[in-house]
Amino acid sequence: MVSKTALYASRKDLPPLVTQAVALANSLGFISSCTPEQGELLRVLARGRASGVIGETGTGCGVGLAWMASAVGPETRLVSVEIDAARAAACQALFAALPNVQVLHGDWRMIAGYGPFDLLVLDGGGGGKGADYLPADPAGLLKPGGTLVLDDFLPPVEYWPEETAPRGADGRSITEARAHWLQHSDLFATEIRVHPRVSTILATRKAPGARQHR
Repeated sequence: MVSKTALYASRKDLPPLVTQAVALANSLGFISSCTPEQGELLRVLARGRASGVIGETGTGCGVGLAWMASAVGPETRLVSVEIDAARAAACQALFAALPNVQVLHGDWRMIAGYGPFDLLVLDGGGGGKGADYLPADPAGLLKPGGTLVLDDFLPPVEYWPEETAPRGADGRSITEARAHWLQHSDLFATEIRVHPRVSTILATRKAPGARQHR
């Protein structure tokens, strides 16, 4: 597996908190940090939700959380949950100086108790990809108009035609997970590329009673 954390090695323009999180990831041998391009996107999205509530599943070593925390002030609350005890403890120490940032240790479903969210990043549970077969319920987690972010999709068609798409233990393919979100009745959703071989789904929760315009 290619290390995404290693993609930061040549970057000199990172926010200081992101640099610290990358150093933590390297010290723990954690290779699955969000890509720099995804981090830049998270920073922009977080800035657009200043004074709101931002959630994240899958803290990892805090790189994505650091991108978002670097974009907002103390009036914005950020909550992230990490299932690995050692990584959760390390991230709690990393963000200890920021009282508006809370890192939880536990299953991704814990995040529900801290919403509803203006921005929710499903990076470590709830995305419905592979073994993570139970997708989150956006109506229960997002405020109307709130934004959902799901990363690490291979761009469709040219890289993973449906018949050759990778599948999880339950037989569900990555493209099926993509379709779940893009066609979700509660969401206005789109897919964008943040890298030639990496795409992200952005989805906004519809107001109750809203209908899709075609």
